Amino acid sequence: MIAEKTQYNTRHGGAYDRGSADSYYSRGYNPHYYVAGTGTSSCVEKKDMTAEEIAAYTAGFNDNEMFGDKKDWN
Repeated sequence: MIAEKTQYNTRHGGAYDRGSADSYYSRGYNPHYYVAGTGTSSCVEKKDMTAEEIAAYTAGFNDNEMFGDKKDWN
């Protein structure tokens, strides 16, 4: 049996996007997302996120960690 993979909204600034970006830039795990565009709208912090939003952030972070795509700072 193949496990069904959850589809997450990958819009810029969303929870999945922020998780993958935090991993890419080697920032720590810190669930959050932006209401609209990153840095141009209100930021929603973990304490105000739903379980589904935290799951999306975590999936984005973990997916990028597994893929191994990291910013080369050199």
